[in-house]
Amino acid sequence: MPFKNLTSWNVMLAGCMKSGEVELARKAFSEMPMKDGVSWSTMIVGFSQKGYFDEAFGHFRELRRVGMTLNEVSLTGVLSACAQAGAFEFGKILHGFLERAGFLWMVSVNNALLDTYAKCGDIAMAGLVFERMPQKRTIVSWTSLLAGLAMHGHGDEAIQLFHEMASTGVMPDGIIFISLLYACSHTGLVKEGCTYFDEMRNVYNIEPSIEHYGCMVDLYGRAGQLRKAYEFACQMPIPANAIIWRTLLGACSFYGNIELAEKVKLKLSELDPYNSGDHILLSNVYAVAEKWKDVAAVRRSMNDLKIQKTPGWSMIEVDKVMYTFLAGVKQDDKIVVEAYEKLKEIMLRLRLEGGYAPEVGKVLYDIEEEEKEDSISSHSEKLAVAFGIGRLCKGKKIRVVKNLRICRDCHVMMKLISDVYNVEIVVRDRSRFHSFKDGFCSCRDYW
Repeated sequence: MPFKNLTSWNVMLAGCMKSGEVELARKAFSEMPMKDGVSWSTMIVGFSQKGYFDEAFGHFRELRRVGMTLNEVSLTGVLSACAQAGAFEFGKILHGFLERAGFLWMVSVNNALLDTYAKCGDIAMAGLVFERMPQKRTIVSWTSLLAGLAMHGHGDEAIQLFHEMASTGVMPDGIIFISLLYACSHTGLVKEGCTYFDEMRNVYNIEPSIEHYGCMVDLYGRAGQLRKAYEFACQMPIPANAIIWRTLLGACSFYGNIELAEKVKLKLSELDPYNSGDHILLSNVYAVAEKWKDVAAVRRSMNDLKIQKTPGWSMIEVDKVMYTFLAGVKQDDKIVVEAYEKLKEIMLRLRLEGGYAPEVGKVLYDIEEEEKEDSISSHSEKLAVAFGIGRLCKGKKIRVVKNLRICRDCHVMMKLISDVYNVEIVVRDRSRFHSFKDGFCSCRDYW
């Protein structure tokens, strides 16, 4: 272009971010002769959406430093980054700033703040933000709080909130029903979930989408009603997608149903043959039954198809800095070394005081017991919690965000740590929250 103005630069930024060219966007931003609120907002929102959380926080701080006027988009963007990363302390600082600067009159900012607290593991503060909203609550406000309650396993409270919303005259939509069914699924409220699924169509004239059908399969699967879940998926008026079959495969893996797992895996092989998670779940079923030849066959299949396992990672916030740990990666980085050293100390104390014995039966390889213990001891959430215990002040709640579902051994270990070390641990895995305190978990071992 012979002449570039601010608008063309901003369009370029937005185009790069939307197409995933983050480095190009970063380069263009640094070369801009002049930047406005749109430029900064585009970068903050883009970084947040692409998972570059530290960059989103850094650009927000720089925006404040240069004295640029804040707008609704940049505020909701940085709050979204806090929510996704589980950056609770940074979110609290933002809350204080928003209150002092007079931004809490905006409904969208309140909704983003509510969502941040809910996804950072403080559902009580999310409820407080909801109660104190100065403007009329929108369907987004109700949905955000209900989804938060669902993620924390508060099924009864989610149902109560749904009825409260209906009593205020706010009409539910398909999205809030997804959260409602999700809440029923994660707390074992099978009867209630079936009732709301029927009411959605018969009372509110909302035609179920693929997501609603998926919630129902999950509802039956988590409750151990695997055959019913399979029949429901087969009889759906919409063809079940890979996500639905994967949900059922996960339930088969959890309950150790080999026969049904193999049937479901055949369906997935047709829809999404290169998904590493599906192969791992089937391998898990075989491993629990100690069918090592079948485990090896699954592994060979993964190698033949050149399928790489999705690495597990966990993030923890310490002194407003986000730290990421990878499963099974013994790096020379001093932070990782520190975490491993603390973890060794914790495991020794748990064995002596808590009677901890690693659940090596869940390890997916036919290897020696000692090797199995090494395998499960390097799970990323264990490293993150160990690092948190070593670095955080006594009495501070440990908050961890994880990209995969927490395993049984880690779940047992977190309960023991919370009791032996007298610390509260909040773990957000890919589907829900687990709050560990005094040797118990908020999920009541139903997840």
